[in-house]
Amino acid sequence: MRTVSNRPSRQPKWSLEAVAEYLGADSELLHEQGTLVVAGVCQDSRQVRPGDIYAALPGTEHHGGEFVAEAAQRGAVAVVSDRPTEILPAFVVKNPRKILGPLAAWIYGDPSTSLDVYGVTGTNGKTSTTFMLEAGLAAAGLRTGIISGICVRGPDGVSEAERTTPEACTLQRTLSAFVDNRVDAVAMEASSHGLALHRVNGTFFRVAAFTNLSRDHLDFHKTMASYFDSKAQLFLPERCARAAISVDDQYGKALAERVTVPRLTFSSLGASADVTATDIEADQTGTSFVARHGSWERKIRLRLLGCHQVDNALAAIAALRIGGVDIAAALDGIENLDTVPGRLENVEIGQNFLAFVDYVHNAGAQLRLFPYLRSLSKGKIIVVIGATGGRDPGKREPLGRTAGSHADVVVVTDEGPYHDDATALRNDVAAGARLANHAEVLIIPNRSDAIRTAVCLAKAGDIVVVAGRGNDHVMNYDGTEIVFDDRQVLERALVKYAK
Repeated sequence: MRTVSNRPSRQPKWSLEAVAEYLGADSELLHEQGTLVVAGVCQDSRQVRPGDIYAALPGTEHHGGEFVAEAAQRGAVAVVSDRPTEILPAFVVKNPRKILGPLAAWIYGDPSTSLDVYGVTGTNGKTSTTFMLEAGLAAAGLRTGIISGICVRGPDGVSEAERTTPEACTLQRTLSAFVDNRVDAVAMEASSHGLALHRVNGTFFRVAAFTNLSRDHLDFHKTMASYFDSKAQLFLPERCARAAISVDDQYGKALAERVTVPRLTFSSLGASADVTATDIEADQTGTSFVARHGSWERKIRLRLLGCHQVDNALAAIAALRIGGVDIAAALDGIENLDTVPGRLENVEIGQNFLAFVDYVHNAGAQLRLFPYLRSLSKGKIIVVIGATGGRDPGKREPLGRTAGSHADVVVVTDEGPYHDDATALRNDVAAGARLANHAEVLIIPNRSDAIRTAVCLAKAGDIVVVAGRGNDHVMNYDGTEIVFDDRQVLERALVKYAK
């Protein structure tokens, strides 16, 4: 598989003097270097190439200014930062994160203005919706790219994603490379972190889509109001031309009233909306529903599993319709999408029970998942669950309680504690599960052992769900990364222990 390049083939044309003028900085500090043509802009000192401007940004543990010498050794010609340095000419600005996206976009030729960019934000459903959008755009005859928490993929190949929304420099380089590869439309995730940290500054969206909002990431945002405000930034008229908004929760309703750009609302739960879904049916082979928008309607059969995929499909449909895409052709692509990695991914080797791996990692997502699972079988639901460290501690107990209310057996295990106390993480989730006073609760620290136990407990007609990590393939223990793919571990356990 070829790795996608996030460096455009066309070289930027701006000199350091022009960059100084753009930033309103003193060009005299450049001396004879002012005429140098900038090759790009990069905020990872390890990835700097000759001619790059190095963006030295403040971080949670380190400041990019600590790595200016390394950037200089790799060929950086200047620095943008909130700290001065004597190693390289420095453009010192008050908030480098805020200006970095527009600066990178300017250097790379404002690539988003040459693309139809569809952005998706929300607590749950971003990845699946983004994959549906990309499938629909491609089926409608457009040359596509995708930027998601799983991968970055374009006509020239695919790369593993480093984060849900790339850093500003990387995003603009990637979009510019898409332009070079004659991409027409891009589907991308816009996370609340990405919005709050200004990663999408400098990017203009043809359509911005909102899926839902429930408790998550409060370790970063602190309050739900702040979390919502970060999401709402995507829908400002200087950011997007059109919007597609779910009105199935209070935040979507508030957002729909707030936006000033043309928008379509959508609902799968019976709310008054422009685009709606009825006659929803989900089984273990797929999901069907009838979508309506005014006089238009269509019976849709998804190959993706779960009623929650109707929400994601409606988000894609509303975005594509308001974006002006041939919806009949696009829906053929959406219906043919057979999997989104780690999203209720079926692991099957011929066992007499169902086994899934799913990314579900908060109570809001669980409330959509478990009723669907219960509809598939009268057997037991056995869920393997944990809490990732370095996250909002207030979500652990609700995570456990919701699992304990809907599953029959809850196996609490590690999910990557980072620098947190792994025992405390497990105990918090288990305490929540026990509050439900419904499920049998087991604590098994080793994740492989926990998955093996779930498989060994399963009988004919039961359902095993390994939850929380989806397609992730590393777990972090106090800074040490351990290779671990739930799908592979579950498959090995099924081969060895399944009845």
